[in-house]
Amino acid sequence: MKEYQSLKLIATSSPHIRAPQTTKTLMRHVVVALLPALAFACVNFGLRALCVSAVSVAGCVFFEWAYRTLMKKPGSIGDFSAVVTGLLLAFVCPVQIPYWMILIGDFFAIVIVKQLFGGIGCNFVNPALAGRAALLASYAGVMTTWAEPFSDTVPVIGSLADVATTATPLAMLKGGAFAELSSQYTVLDMFVGGIPGSLGEVSALCLLLGGLYLLCMDVISWHIPVSYIGTVAVLTYLFPRGAENLPWMLYNVLGGGLILGAFFMATDYATSPVTKKGQVIFGIGCGLFTVLIRYFGAYNEGVCYSILVMNLFVALIDKYAKPKRFGAAEAGKEAAAK
Repeated sequence: MKEYQSLKLIATSSPHIRAPQTTKTLMRHVVVALLPALAFACVNFGLRALCVSAVSVAGCVFFEWAYRTLMKKPGSIGDFSAVVTGLLLAFVCPVQIPYWMILIGDFFAIVIVKQLFGGIGCNFVNPALAGRAALLASYAGVMTTWAEPFSDTVPVIGSLADVATTATPLAMLKGGAFAELSSQYTVLDMFVGGIPGSLGEVSALCLLLGGLYLLCMDVISWHIPVSYIGTVAVLTYLFPRGAENLPWMLYNVLGGGLILGAFFMATDYATSPVTKKGQVIFGIGCGLFTVLIRYFGAYNEGVCYSILVMNLFVALIDKYAKPKRFGAAEAGKEAAAK
């Protein structure tokens, strides 16, 4: 009895399993994985790419600190989640976006989408993509204007009126100019990243390196990226438009934000299914919506809205994709009636 009385029993809520990885370490891994794409963006678009990313990160960190301070809640900027949101939001915006505009996107992503719903883990859609959607709805002209790669015409500070702009590969695909696109940008250009587009989405090579890093560090699993990219690849290969199957598929997979979205946004813990089966269903749904938007929608890109739409189905997917308990069997009506 004395030994029992000397035990210190701690009553806590589940889960009781501890893992060496914390939110802070996971977010640090994501930041490291994004660095190759950020470095290439600086080479592709100049120093302004780094400045836009820095302003976006600073804005997200400030808004999270300010909100939680005003609401008298524990500080959370140390978990690096706001840093990741700031980087990802900058990555899906044009490099010539005004600094004040990216701060509006930061406020929407952190305060409206994340903190008002309870903070990290409680948001039901991806904050960075929601911020981008808000900016696109409010400032469509700026959000659909793209700087030429390697042109050095985007100033760090000053007027953006003289920035040389051009159409993205997806816009050319949408307009039926595949022959012009293939003559202007090769598949290697698409893979390496010497193309116009959002700040951090142009280099499939750098994004794949970051995605492989996350897989090796066990931050994400392969189920969502493979099912997402695979669905887009299969559909675009089977249903090409004005081009041969393989080239059409490659330009669709390597163009736009598919690689960035598949590895870094669709895999967000809070807004993706828990089970492996559910993750595959989620990835297939994202791929299907992406192709439908690209083929039949008025918008050239479909990654942002496809992930946001599938975020809304995560609870339903988790409900019907949960695994069966070991040893459990469905009871018949007669047994249930007893």
